[in-house]
Amino acid sequence: MEEQQNNSSSSLKVIIAILAVLLVGSLVYIYKISTDVKEVKTELTKTVSDKDMVMKDLQELKTTYDAAIAENTSMSDELVKERDKVVKLMDEVSKSKGDVSKYKTQYAKLEKNMKVLIAENETLKKENKTLTTQRDSTIVVLGESQKYNQVLVGQNEELSKTVEKGSKLSVLNMKTSAYKIRSSGKQIETDKAGRADVLRISFTIAENQIAKSGDKEYYVQVIDSKNNVLGEKQTATFGDNSLTYSFISKVKYENKTVQVSQDLRGKDFAKGAYFVNVFDQNELVSKTSFTLK
Repeated sequence: MEEQQNNSSSSLKVIIAILAVLLVGSLVYIYKISTDVKEVKTELTKTVSDKDMVMKDLQELKTTYDAAIAENTSMSDELVKERDKVVKLMDEVSKSKGDVSKYKTQYAKLEKNMKVLIAENETLKKENKTLTTQRDSTIVVLGESQKYNQVLVGQNEELSKTVEKGSKLSVLNMKTSAYKIRSSGKQIETDKAGRADVLRISFTIAENQIAKSGDKEYYVQVIDSKNNVLGEKQTATFGDNSLTYSFISKVKYENKTVQVSQDLRGKDFAKGAYFVNVFDQNELVSKTSFTLK
């Protein structure tokens, strides 16, 4: 009986020992699982944190590129290409589910390229600003030069007009007289239409040192009281204008005062008022009138 009790006690001890071993094993297994779960969580947390950081850095790159592109410099095309690379990498990182270390390497390369391009863009902006300032200064100088030239042109035009006006010859002291010519050739002045054989027209061309010297022609027009042009009655055309004249007085002008006198022969002169006009081509330069009784 006592032996039987001892055997039962030994079996119980064995069972207890086995249960103890199983309990310890279970505790170890549970601890290991718990540790693995923590490690997985830690790794997942680290992965998510790295991903967010890379996305943040890439977003900053994109923002920098957007600002530079908005300035619309000559480098805009290059900046757009690099920004597109950043956007593409952002899309890849966003879709990734594991380690993002390879994206960090790509980010570092993109960041390096960005610094180079932004530096070049800043240099270009400074150069453009300098060129703009120089251009504006040039425009101001040109504007002042144009104004000065316009003033000079205006002065030259006024001077030319003054010279042109001053170079015109003045026809002065115009006189007309009627004469009776006797058989002896003697000429007797008369105011009687019935006795007149010739009309003498005389005038003076004044001295003018700035006028052009050389041969001059003046068209003399004598109109009687019946509105008839006496003399040759030839017509000269000047552009759209025409002139019927009595005769042409040809003068050799040498910038000195010249006395001009020419006779217009006729017969049966009408009584009344006569008008005498002298033209330099189609420009009236002198006129007078007289009366035959």
